[in-house]
Amino acid sequence: MFLAATHAAAQWYAPDPFGMNTQVSPAPHLRWENAIKLPEVGGPVPTGDLSSAHPLSLPELTEFALRNNPRTRQSWMAARAAAAGVGIERADQLPTITGNYNVLRAQQFNANTGAVVPWQTRFGPSISFSYLLYDFGVRGYQIETTEYRLLAANLSHNRALQDVIFLVEQAYYRLIGNDALVKVNELSLNNVKTALEAAQKRRESGLATAADVYRTETSVAQAELNLTRSRGELEKSRGLLAAVVGLPVNKAIGVRPMEAPLQLGTIADSIADLLARAKTTRPDLVAAEAQVRAAQASAKATARAGLPSIEVNGAGGHALFNDNRNAVSNYSVGLALRIPIFTGFRDTYSARQAQFQAEAAEAGRDVLVKQAEVEVWQAYYDLTTVTSSISSAEAQVRSAEQTAQATLARYQSGFGTILDLITAQQEESNARVQRIQSYLDWFTTLARLQIAVGASDLLKAAGGAK
Repeated sequence: MFLAATHAAAQWYAPDPFGMNTQVSPAPHLRWENAIKLPEVGGPVPTGDLSSAHPLSLPELTEFALRNNPRTRQSWMAARAAAAGVGIERADQLPTITGNYNVLRAQQFNANTGAVVPWQTRFGPSISFSYLLYDFGVRGYQIETTEYRLLAANLSHNRALQDVIFLVEQAYYRLIGNDALVKVNELSLNNVKTALEAAQKRRESGLATAADVYRTETSVAQAELNLTRSRGELEKSRGLLAAVVGLPVNKAIGVRPMEAPLQLGTIADSIADLLARAKTTRPDLVAAEAQVRAAQASAKATARAGLPSIEVNGAGGHALFNDNRNAVSNYSVGLALRIPIFTGFRDTYSARQAQFQAEAAEAGRDVLVKQAEVEVWQAYYDLTTVTSSISSAEAQVRSAEQTAQATLARYQSGFGTILDLITAQQEESNARVQRIQSYLDWFTTLARLQIAVGASDLLKAAGGAK
């Protein structure tokens, strides 16, 4: 009984003279079926094309991304819209002129005599104008508000450019890092295959057991799995880089690989200098300050909206008739004093709202400043830590390579155990992976510090993939 009532309620329709019920799903539990052709989803058209003849450098990818990433176009259009807003407010500094052409056909009745005036047709052009002379600064503060909003939009556009550069750097370094990991895993697979051949030879000679062969076969399977996973990550990072620069994800992009050892630079400024510099070089922080100024100017304009204003008005027209009467021209000029008396406390609450919004903008700016300080602080010390760990990673690789070579030679000569060889090879592979990760962390952390400060000249001498 209950299910039947529920089904009946789902099929019930209220009176719908405009057919709105046919444009939505008939019930909450049913999917909407479209009766019209849906619009096709568009997509960006790349400007230019990346060369596939040679591996691409980071500057080449960045330059292409700045022209084709939708984020830059979106922020640029927002800035242009803000510029148009300034023009809209400045238009109030000019008079408003309106032209009309009226055609009027009417029949009048004289109430005193009872006579009926025949139908008359009146037509002709007219023009009117209005100009605000004085409004206690409301117009000026409104213009100031839009100018600060334009400044904020332009700074936000600059920040969008920095964000795109940061995304390209991250995707680029992830791609070359995964490419290096693929090569390391290929080398590790070759090493464990060599160990497997040695174990098989020793077993044929009676110097090793079947367990030794099984252990090395397990190592080979694990190395193949690691290689497969690293190749998958490489393809994922390749698609991410293509999307960041503004191309389809299936577009093949070749980049220059990262080669070690690299000549790494040092930070030119202290942490105190970087914290102070971020307040002047980060566009989003300055944009937040511009938004505060815009909110303050808007609050001042709103507070003065309830004050009197003085306007000058004028009009002129020329009327013609369809009968034998002469044409008539009329002109007028007037001065109007507008004094708001009572608006239901609208002006009072509007002023309060604008003031609270200005204070909220100040709080938002302060939140962003604190967040920027934390980002600079963490990125700076992360970079310091990674820089100091690179030399250790290089030493670890050299030691692990020598140990693996010596262990393999001893095992092939009939000394040592297969467990020692497998352990040495795993340590060698892990050391190489750790070295790649250290260099990758250095570059990505440097990019994170630069986006946190809002500058790209933080190093005394920069090295790496270019």
